[in-house]
Amino acid sequence: MKRNKILVTGGLGFIGSHTVVELQKKGFDVVIIDDLSNTRIEVLDGITAITNIRPEFVQMDLKEKENVASFFKEHSIDGVIHFAASKAVGESVEQPLKYYENNISTLVYLLKGMIENKVAHLIFSSSCTVYGQADELPITENAPVKKAESPYGNTKQIGEEIIQDVTKVEDLKAIALRYFNPIGAHESVQIGELPLGVPQNLIPFVTQTAAGIREELSVFGDDYPTPDGTAVRDYIHVVDLAKAHIVAMERLLAAKNRSKMEYFNLGTGTGSSVLDVINAFKKANGIDINYKIVARREGDITAAYANTELANKELGWKAELGLEEALASAWQWQLKQK
Repeated sequence: MKRNKILVTGGLGFIGSHTVVELQKKGFDVVIIDDLSNTRIEVLDGITAITNIRPEFVQMDLKEKENVASFFKEHSIDGVIHFAASKAVGESVEQPLKYYENNISTLVYLLKGMIENKVAHLIFSSSCTVYGQADELPITENAPVKKAESPYGNTKQIGEEIIQDVTKVEDLKAIALRYFNPIGAHESVQIGELPLGVPQNLIPFVTQTAAGIREELSVFGDDYPTPDGTAVRDYIHVVDLAKAHIVAMERLLAAKNRSKMEYFNLGTGTGSSVLDVINAFKKANGIDINYKIVARREGDITAAYANTELANKELGWKAELGLEEALASAWQWQLKQK
């Protein structure tokens, strides 16, 4: 029986690498495209150490239109999981054109390559940022998509719209997975979150502060209308998140999708404040975090956590790992860094 071959763009990134591991565990052949702009080639060794299979790797910048077209002509691909994108909210505000070029033009070139070579299955890495500050919590897939708070959020909205437009006229079936906040590391500690430079996300800042790399953690605002005044998010273990991509791809390959474009929230359904995370880290690892309260950060919303009923029911997927488990694995990963 022929094994399905899946292209994973950005497959050496944080979520991408964990998804490659889960794909290989499920018997898929994988080819990774990554330009190594926000990761290191050593991640390939980590994937190989876990699965005993070295995935095919192509170093390529998806902005190079001709190279993308050539790739699809040279490889027989059954489905694409598209992670490759710039993803820092703050940076996107400062460098909007970088984000529009990196996140939109690359998606267009990828879709052109897929359509021209009859690759009909796409999983798109989207984000809960498309909802902005939702009117109701927890957030369902029917929540209105609001005007984006940042160019990054806007690229996810536009990306979803582009894909939906293409599904209307081409043989393309797609699922947009709207992530909440992925954290943690693989239990083997062979792969994890690898921010280059100053971290843009909370957890690497927490672990780097615990490790003494950063002097203190800045908590942006304690005057939000939340139980302890700090912003609330839905933190999902990256391994749980990765597994959802495999289930979604299997759904498309088996033609079980109910429409040509589907949307699923991926989270735990539980909101945790920044102070909750700091306390859970201490409980999981026995380490205090030196932090200070500073002014709110532009573009941040008060609270966001998922209603996961649709993903639970339709995909048969559920987040299984808890916040403390994720924070324990993140700390073990931090200790392994040079």
